[in-house]
Amino acid sequence: MSLISCYAAQSATAALSPYKIERRKLGENDIQISIEFCGVCHTDIHFAKNEWGQTHYPVVPGHEIVGIVAALGTNVQKLKIGQRVAAGYIAGSCQICSSCKAGLEQYCLQGFTAIFNSPANDLGGFTYGGYSKSIVIDKNFVLLAPTGLDPAGMAPLLCAGLTTYSPLKHWGVKPGMTVGIIGLGGLGHLAVKLSHAMGAKTVMITTSKGKAADASRLGADEVLISTDVAAMKAMENQFDFLLNTIPSPHDYNHYMGLLKVDSTMCIVGSIGPTSELNTEALVYKRRSISGSFAGGIREAQEMLYFCAKHQIVSDIEIIKMDQINEAFQRIQKNDVKYRFVIDMRSLS
Repeated sequence: MSLISCYAAQSATAALSPYKIERRKLGENDIQISIEFCGVCHTDIHFAKNEWGQTHYPVVPGHEIVGIVAALGTNVQKLKIGQRVAAGYIAGSCQICSSCKAGLEQYCLQGFTAIFNSPANDLGGFTYGGYSKSIVIDKNFVLLAPTGLDPAGMAPLLCAGLTTYSPLKHWGVKPGMTVGIIGLGGLGHLAVKLSHAMGAKTVMITTSKGKAADASRLGADEVLISTDVAAMKAMENQFDFLLNTIPSPHDYNHYMGLLKVDSTMCIVGSIGPTSELNTEALVYKRRSISGSFAGGIREAQEMLYFCAKHQIVSDIEIIKMDQINEAFQRIQKNDVKYRFVIDMRSLS
């Protein structure tokens, strides 16, 4: 079996560097994808540096994949060689539990298989991700790439786009609603675009006055500076839904007063333990605080078609594979607008 070129981290302190892996043999239900582009997510950094204590080395990150079908298993009927496809964070699930049957593979009761760093029957015992020349994925977890969207700009939709689309859709964002997007980064900039396309009055909520012009360009109707006490007071009880995309610990109580009665703030940043919850803000307005993780395969396909209809892609900076360590450093400094995407064709 031939070796596949990739970039991998060998330890929590090692930089990503060229490596060779073996992919599993193409099964009857598998699709081999020649990877064109792979987005760079902060989750990739967490795993490369073992910041969540879950990493198995060597680890090959990458879960925002766009590429071309290179080979098909004998049971794959609806795709053809040369067709552009996409794949995200979830590469497998039990397919029989109540969550999977509902199209919510991200909440599989048996635990889903991630596209990298998950125990698997693949060679090496764990899945390897998209920082590689090619990948083999079960047909049930491969998405059709809509025509008319830039494939590089499409890549971050597989994570940042889906992670924000799913809660906006679940909580019924529509015209007539006022929606607040908290945090303008990789997730937040796509959330603004999506909320705007859904017809809601979209307010970007940020600590930085310098982001106001960019937020307006992305589709925000208003910008609320969360450090402005008077402005925050004036917007109390005004929001039907808040999507909190801040990726680091913070005091989410600060935003609860913005919600109307019976409204929800959804957290999508995996920030672990954070400030103590002030239940007074919930009890006296019947408000809710919730969370959401990624999205199922059916919803991911729906999201891609929605983005194609509204011409939504990520704002990106394209890099070559050998620039990944510099990109990691810049992400940690918030020095990117708003997502890095690797041109995987640069990997020899």
